[in-house]
Amino acid sequence: MTVGYLGPKATFTEYAVKNLFKEEKRIPFASIHGCLDAVKNGDVSFGVVPLENTIEGSVTPTLDYLIHDHPLTIVGEIVVPIQQHFMVHPSHIHQLEQLETIYSHPHALAQCRKHLALNYKDAEQIQTLSTSAAAQLVANHPTQLAAAIANELAAEEYGLTIVERDIQDYNINHTRFIIVQNEEKEFPFSSKPHEKTTLIITLPLDQSGALHQVLSAFAWRKINLTKIESRPMKTGLGNYLFIIDIDQAIDEVLIPGAIAELEALGCGVISLGSYPVFEVK
Repeated sequence: MTVGYLGPKATFTEYAVKNLFKEEKRIPFASIHGCLDAVKNGDVSFGVVPLENTIEGSVTPTLDYLIHDHPLTIVGEIVVPIQQHFMVHPSHIHQLEQLETIYSHPHALAQCRKHLALNYKDAEQIQTLSTSAAAQLVANHPTQLAAAIANELAAEEYGLTIVERDIQDYNINHTRFIIVQNEEKEFPFSSKPHEKTTLIITLPLDQSGALHQVLSAFAWRKINLTKIESRPMKTGLGNYLFIIDIDQAIDEVLIPGAIAELEALGCGVISLGSYPVFEVK
């Protein structure tokens, strides 16, 4: 069994994968689309990509692929605490005040904005494709007075020294990663501490109160929604669909009844999956 993930090596995505898929072969991909295409084409058994971050919000390339390109089945979710560390080449651990450049992924730089402004306001911030790529860049240029913001896995992978830990501006920072398959098959993990269901809902055009009716279909059945998000349908300005997360696995009565009610109202409903949630401590 093979698991594709958003690479390169030592990213937070690989950290999520290593915590759940301990024995399976892991294959990194350069982009979210590349990873999801590999799942669609059957090149890997599973794909793991980021979906949402506490601070930066939804990862729109993931959502748009599932909505517009190919509706892969979500078979699991991994929630990972995001701990951003400040690291340098070992030869520069006593030269922090002289640092000229800080490399990292734009989300990581944004998550550490206050800390960087307070402690490294004169250093240039340069965006990289991933936090791991930033660590690799610093490791490959040992004479450059540069630092990277990345995770502990990246520091170990590229031989960097962590000089400051947990520099993110908010301590409660997590990322949701989804596990997808092209066709839902038996999931290899029997432990299911908690389950969710995700639906894509399109509203009938020019019908006032349609969104209220959608929410009412869940409310009167006492079905708890943990998230509702709009995304453009890409069919015209002002046309949106909605992604809804339900705080339970699909059952035989309540959720199917809500879906039937929505379809009777003229809504389109697509299920992206009913799946277990795993939390990494």
